[in-house]
Amino acid sequence: MKVVAAYLLAKLGGNENPSVGDLKKILESVGAEIDQVKIDLFFSLIKDHELTELIAVGREKMAALSSGGPAVAVAAGGGGAAAPAAEPAAAEKKKEEEKEESEDDGGMMSLFD
Repeated sequence: MKVVAAYLLAKLGGNENPSVGDLKKILESVGAEIDQVKIDLFFSLIKDHELTELIAVGREKMAALSSGGPAVAVAAGGGGAAAPAAEPAAAEKKKEEEKEESEDDGGMMSLFD
């Protein structure tokens, strides 16, 4: 993630084509550990792609993850198996919320409600 952040910082700073050296310089400036393997992997993955295209693809993936429905299971590659496993956890959470709501606090509202 540090490598991606450094790349985006370089782009935001006006560098249209950040290099490995540019990323290393940014990472060094904040005292971050430099992992050459990750930097090389990052550049090999983004080669021949526009930044706006990569961001659009990432947004689509994030939207699928945050929907909470069947798309989560499909996006995770688990088919329909992930949805039933999530149901007991959701039911348990709902029970906890109902329990918390039913606790009588004398009509007083605490700072953390």
